[in-house]
Amino acid sequence: MAVSRGKLIKDFGQLYSEMLGIDLRSGRSEEIFKWFLASVLFGAPIRESSAIKTYNILSSEGITSPDAILDAGWDRLVLYLDNGGYTRYDFKTADKLLELARNLKERWGGDINRIYATSKSQSELESNLRALARGIGETTLNIFLREMYGVWKVKPKHSGYALLAAKRLGISLPRAFDPRLEVALMRLGREMAKKLKS
Repeated sequence: MAVSRGKLIKDFGQLYSEMLGIDLRSGRSEEIFKWFLASVLFGAPIRESSAIKTYNILSSEGITSPDAILDAGWDRLVLYLDNGGYTRYDFKTADKLLELARNLKERWGGDINRIYATSKSQSELESNLRALARGIGETTLNIFLREMYGVWKVKPKHSGYALLAAKRLGISLPRAFDPRLEVALMRLGREMAKKLKS
């Protein structure tokens, strides 16, 4: 039996940016950078709960801007990443955060909106975002762009989990991308994939 899109969105469609208290709708560069930082954390092969915990630790310490990341330095970043559950990825992630903060400041004046404003296409935008640091890949970009839909003019890709859930639930995806529906389906699809593996 097919489930309605409206019910899925109501039950499972809260955006991760909203959950983290990030106001993307404002369009402010500081808020968009916070979401990019969170997307980098979510993009690691680690539990979602660890990414949320780590972002909240960084946020409570005021480390959600390029300047604050650089001021914190490698040792403090590693400590906070460890506290959030990144023990296997702490060094690599600290390196990545410092590199992206440094490059955003040096190349774009610390303003992530400038990357969007000067990119002539989505592929150029993605390339410019990837170039901020080694290890920023497809997963991180998909997470970031999914919730930037409607803030920037972008065309996010459907995740494999969302496609799996849509197929199994008999839901046809609308022509216009819907971030809330995507997030709802992705959450359900991830649980479905776990059950298929077990």
